[in-house]
Amino acid sequence: MASGVSGYAAISTRVRAMYSDLLTPQDMARLSDSPDFPFLISALKNTPYGKYLSGIKDNELTPRRAILQIKNRLAASFSSVVQQAPEQTRPLVKQMYRYFEVGNLKAVLRSIQTVSSWNPDISTWERVHEVLFPFGSFSTIPAQAMVESGSIASAVELLRGTPYETAVSFAMKRFSTEQNLFPLEVSLDLDYWRRLWAEVRQLKGKDREMGGKLVGSLLDLNNLMWVIRYKIYHKLSEEELINYTLPFGYRVRDEDVRSIAAGADIASVVSRIYPGIADVNVYLENPQSGLPKLEHQLKQQVMKQCVSAFIGDPFHIGLPLAYLVLSDFEIQDLIVLIEAKSSSLDDEDFRPLMLKTNIVQ
Repeated sequence: MASGVSGYAAISTRVRAMYSDLLTPQDMARLSDSPDFPFLISALKNTPYGKYLSGIKDNELTPRRAILQIKNRLAASFSSVVQQAPEQTRPLVKQMYRYFEVGNLKAVLRSIQTVSSWNPDISTWERVHEVLFPFGSFSTIPAQAMVESGSIASAVELLRGTPYETAVSFAMKRFSTEQNLFPLEVSLDLDYWRRLWAEVRQLKGKDREMGGKLVGSLLDLNNLMWVIRYKIYHKLSEEELINYTLPFGYRVRDEDVRSIAAGADIASVVSRIYPGIADVNVYLENPQSGLPKLEHQLKQQVMKQCVSAFIGDPFHIGLPLAYLVLSDFEIQDLIVLIEAKSSSLDDEDFRPLMLKTNIVQ
């Protein structure tokens, strides 16, 4: 029964309470109406994000610092779910959380390559630390030592014994030849999603079904956008496209990826998989502006999948996973708002990028 009613009674109640604390589309619309960055921060202090912002002096709460502070709420949510999830599902939740550590690792590697263009009055680590996700005690990478090592090769050596050793070691030969982080980053991404999908496949019953839907929907989003961008922007060969994508998912199948890689009409493939998304052809006519809009549509498909997880039987891992994905998307919306208000962007420049304003919760 550990994976059934008794195993999920406490966490289901806890997650539903946390879910009720997420911002509503109406809340997000009100925040969007803030005339400037200080007003937005003041408004955010009256939401559940307030406790993560109130301890910082107003003159120290830069946009970058505000973003870091609100990410602490997502970190706390993941930590809570990891601790309360039934034992057999914890490896999946932990691996899902590692998405942000992969992001940190890529940021560290990028910083080593770009350090020469930064302000010499600010230490490299200080600059990098400001943008890293607050992963806390879950972190497995020696981020500061890597930054201070001074080279990609030295930094990669420091990953021995971590979950990322194999992925980066595999890609280092190509990096050494090209001095381009692309193969390292692709290797890390593919390794992350393979591990996550493997954890889903370890589950049984309703956990496996719901975990497959939610993780698979996220995987589909990434895999589809990868193959489209690699095809349009990077002009990769069919073989490279297949090597740099994943052969599994929930709705996006291996044959779909291979079809695009082989030169099939992208809009036709996407429309067949997602018949509810209109104007795919229009998005592809001007990829520079259109692909972010297509990705936005795909994210909203994932959001709908997450919201539907809260309907019906709550005794499965899908409920906590759905809450965590929705929390992450909420943070993404708030980052858009913080950057927009601090840059005095016009409404039409940022509102179309918001995920939550057009979705029923």
